[in-house]
Amino acid sequence: MSSSANAASDKLKILCIHGYRQNAQIFRERTGALRKIIKKYTELVFISAPNKVQPAEGEEDLDQRGWWFSTTDHTFKASQACEVDPGLQESLTTVAEAFKELGPFDGVLAFSQGAAFAAILCALQSQGDTRFPFKFAVLVASFRSLSSSHAAFYANPIDCPTLHVFGDTDGVIPKESSEGLLPLFVNPQVLNHPGGHFVPASSPQKKVYLDFLEHWYKKKQEENSISK
Repeated sequence: MSSSANAASDKLKILCIHGYRQNAQIFRERTGALRKIIKKYTELVFISAPNKVQPAEGEEDLDQRGWWFSTTDHTFKASQACEVDPGLQESLTTVAEAFKELGPFDGVLAFSQGAAFAAILCALQSQGDTRFPFKFAVLVASFRSLSSSHAAFYANPIDCPTLHVFGDTDGVIPKESSEGLLPLFVNPQVLNHPGGHFVPASSPQKKVYLDFLEHWYKKKQEENSISK
């Protein structure tokens, strides 16, 4: 194997899960600053949710996607308590296929509804679901789903190592909603920033990301050296 191939295999392969009304390309574009910061350690793979969000009347169709909906009319609000979750099973199937076809993945990086969905993946993994084998997750602007059908996901402590990122002035997913997830996880790490609803990547956040990822990067290198 060439040295460049060796270097690639040492990098952390991370599945990137976009927010509501985004898709793989939009999320990739909006994480440009973060991608530059973490490129030494990571190979990022972006996928789109299977569920299409219908544009409003007169709105341009930008191929916006969602991981599940909170109504049978296929709309979604994070703050909406509901009993339904149309689209969730299709999304779980899509991500399971991504793990099979595009993996293996070391971790998950997710934003907003995608981060709430990734928290569900963490919960399923902790409960013994083998479809989603990853070692850590970075959850940006995540929240606990208010669908009653999702209560079982939060019934037991979630032991997947996680970094929870949220902003003081987030007007879409309030800081309190992201903080509400923390007690559900075992030893969660936290990156609280002063900004709003975006993936922060300025100097104050850089060290937190790099420290978190470097731990897993070194661990992977050790495992690779043992297996050679």
